[in-house]
Amino acid sequence: MTDDKSKRDNRDRVQVAGSEDYEIRYLAERTGISGAQAQDLVKRFGNDRELLLHQAQSLKRSGQR
Repeated sequence: MTDDKSKRDNRDRVQVAGSEDYEIRYLAERTGISGAQAQDLVKRFGNDRELLLHQAQSLKRSGQR
């Protein structure tokens, strides 16, 4: 059964698909951290986009590499 393309909403936008490379790259590019750091944040904090953005920005501010 295929997806119903007429049903569109943003429910999935609150989550990061940690298994998808493009999601990790986007998180890294948006926040200025490395891809490895972005992947580590997803492993540590889960897939909540708002939390990940906050943690990534905190990581960037602290200057951790």
